[in-house]
Amino acid sequence: MHQNSIEHVNVTVTDPGKTTAFLRAIFDWKVRWEGPAKGGGYTIHVGTDDHYLAVYSAGQTKKSCKPSYKTSGGLNHIGVVVDDLLATEARVKEAGFVTHSHSDYEPGHRFYFHDNDGIEFEVVSYAES
Repeated sequence: MHQNSIEHVNVTVTDPGKTTAFLRAIFDWKVRWEGPAKGGGYTIHVGTDDHYLAVYSAGQTKKSCKPSYKTSGGLNHIGVVVDDLLATEARVKEAGFVTHSHSDYEPGHRFYFHDNDGIEFEVVSYAES
């Protein structure tokens, strides 16, 4: 029996293959499906057996000039839970991204990074350190 949960989030990216490659390297995710998509685009579903990101492109994407935290319906960040925050941060840095906004809070620890498309990821761990 499934709980009510988020199955996937669909985001527009410049290059689904490139985005999928770094997501697999950082989070050890797998490709669940890929193929032609809405509007003549291409989508790759990358994640786990239960949850995934659908990374989509129809070519010639434009970056938004509006800050997401002040735009109704904007995507502020994507949160990913990991077991080993330090090892994940090392992989994020190896992929060429800069981490920021590290903080500890009850009950976990977290940091953030932006990918090449400006999508912000929050990486959080609830494992005891």
